[in-house]
Amino acid sequence: MHELCARHITRICLIGGTKKDGKSMKIRLTKQNDIAALQEVLNGTELYPSEMLPDMVDGFLSDGQGLEIWLTCEKNSKAVGFCYAVPEELAEGAWNMLAIAILPTEQGKGFGGAIVKHLEVELKKRGQRILIADTSGSDEFAKTRVFYRKNGYSEEARIRDFWAAGDDKVVFWKSLI
Repeated sequence: MHELCARHITRICLIGGTKKDGKSMKIRLTKQNDIAALQEVLNGTELYPSEMLPDMVDGFLSDGQGLEIWLTCEKNSKAVGFCYAVPEELAEGAWNMLAIAILPTEQGKGFGGAIVKHLEVELKKRGQRILIADTSGSDEFAKTRVFYRKNGYSEEARIRDFWAAGDDKVVFWKSLI
């Protein structure tokens, strides 16, 4: 759905652990050995074709200098979701969460909210100002829009017919300060 650019900056270290539904949850930087499990997440969610993932995450994994942030959420040591964000070019302190996906069997259990909160906390620590996220205005993405609202994001813009005729781009916004 999105054309993504390669960008570079120093990577950050994020580690988190908590309990959800009696299960162990950990949020951390994405690693090479997460790719197969995250492709299962993409196959389940159909966010974008899973065969795109290795190339998308390659720069982040290979040189350690990627501008982007790739976070993996795991439950009982198995990757069940991820989040991908990049700084907006030519904007001071603005970031764009380009993808968030949780294995369908794990949706609604707090994993998505936890990984987004983890990203927000790290961006706040770095003095960043805002985080935006784009999604579709179609009925198929109604739960996604509810998710963003539930997590404190407001609908900031709607671009008609952006993804396709009749499929608007909806931009959500959240202040980090």
